[in-house]
Amino acid sequence: MVPFAVGGLVGFAIAALVVWLADGPRRWLEICIAGFLVGIPGLITMIVHDRNRRRRRALTHPEFTVDSETVPKP
Repeated sequence: MVPFAVGGLVGFAIAALVVWLADGPRRWLEICIAGFLVGIPGLITMIVHDRNRRRRRALTHPEFTVDSETVPKP
């Protein structure tokens, strides 16, 4: 789910940049900034959830292994 959150953050950032450069309505810019800021805690929540899910899966399914190549370094 992390790539979806990052995609949403990037989308809101690009939209804010376009609205700002095009001198669009101030309200639209505020909405883009709010969407970006609300997305940050969502991204953090998804990162923590994915980390905990790997740990839980390893505890309940001993045959489950995590390759060092697929695990992001903290």
